[in-house]
Amino acid sequence: PVVTTRSGWGADESLVKDPATYTTDTKAVFAHHTAGTNDYTCEQSPDIIRAIFLYHVQSQGWNDIGYHFLVDKCGTVFEGRAGGIDKPVLGAQTYGFNTDTAGVAVLGNYNDALSSPPVREAVAAVAAWKLGLYGYDAAGSVVLTAAADNGKYTKGQKVTLNRISGHRDGYPTECPGNNLYADLPAIRTLAAATQAG
Repeated sequence: PVVTTRSGWGADESLVKDPATYTTDTKAVFAHHTAGTNDYTCEQSPDIIRAIFLYHVQSQGWNDIGYHFLVDKCGTVFEGRAGGIDKPVLGAQTYGFNTDTAGVAVLGNYNDALSSPPVREAVAAVAAWKLGLYGYDAAGSVVLTAAADNGKYTKGQKVTLNRISGHRDGYPTECPGNNLYADLPAIRTLAAATQAG
């Protein structure tokens, strides 16, 4: 998929203290929403992403923005965490399941808003591509092992998840919002069709 780079949205690379950490695989993709406003123009998306980046680094104390990719309501895909979109970068997006997974966050609150076809197509395209790099069927499932007690699972617990799951599937949260979560079956279908060519 076409991805707007970090320089394209204006990431201040001086705020990233350490180089990226890599895992070995991308076995699943978690869908998120940022739970912010839906009342933005797509020209404002870089501003919103910069604000999330600052929040993650300065308030949360993370090394970088937590998500691997971000998608705005127009379906534009943005590069998230540094280290290479085609590499298995360790993110900070689904506590307990950050190893060997990727996170795609849609800008907005999808408890309130409905997603659009461009949003669903963009999330599907990113997930299909990222999982496809490792030979995984985007419509399939995977067994992951929880790396921490996170309030939903206990450390060491084996959990069967869809290859494309919602944040709430791995962690006790409303994310990615009821409406976007309800779209995940359609997103899996779209992603599988993308992989099939």
